[in-house]
Amino acid sequence: MLELKNITKVYNPGEITEVCVFRDFNLSVEEGAFVSVVGSNGSGKTSLLNIICGSIPIESGSIVVNGQDITREKEFARCRRIGRVYQNPAAGTSPGLTMLENLSLADNKGKAYGLRRGVDRRRREDYRAQLSELGLGLEDKLDVKLGSLSGGQRQAVALLMATMTPIDFLILDEHTAALDPKTAEIIMGLTDRVIREKHLTAIMVTHNLRYAVEYGSRLLMLDRGRAVLDCAGEEKKNLAVDDILSLFNRISIECGN
Repeated sequence: MLELKNITKVYNPGEITEVCVFRDFNLSVEEGAFVSVVGSNGSGKTSLLNIICGSIPIESGSIVVNGQDITREKEFARCRRIGRVYQNPAAGTSPGLTMLENLSLADNKGKAYGLRRGVDRRRREDYRAQLSELGLGLEDKLDVKLGSLSGGQRQAVALLMATMTPIDFLILDEHTAALDPKTAEIIMGLTDRVIREKHLTAIMVTHNLRYAVEYGSRLLMLDRGRAVLDCAGEEKKNLAVDDILSLFNRISIECGN
């Protein structure tokens, strides 16, 4: 379970450009939930993910995971329990390394390396099997540099890398936004399958209202650091895009987007 308690986040404090994104913000995410987060630009979506991952500091409040306070834990330490897939297909992977080398790095996340080899070729067949399950023909590209793959293929590999080791949370930061519509559909379907099969707790920020409605067990809409819509269970299942479109448009117009 993830708990954000009384979170306050201010950018550029004391300066003329000071912006308070969150003030005494609270959020609880139950284990096994798949939360879709939507909102206009400046609503606090990406800041929320960065706070959870430890990418940015907070002014006050606490972040608790399964009863353990991780507020002061560094980002690299939180990576052991959090997997993240970014909007940019180039982020979260090493384009100059082969897929085998990338998967080996992900496979060893949080482990002590010592002086042994970073790539364990005995794991090659296991990597092939995991890639084969993606259904994208990537199992025959283990020796291909990741930078030569398409954006969709790289996002699929990034998703696999983020979930190779046991994690408490999967963070999806607009991970289909840079893809063409057809590829985005494939990656969303794959994302949903991976989350269900691995019984993950996931938080997905997206600008696609249809994805937010169709996928996940809970929908959260943010506006200037506040949750203006939070629905789950049967209420979420019965939602249609039109049900939230008018609220989303009104907020976007008010924010000048």
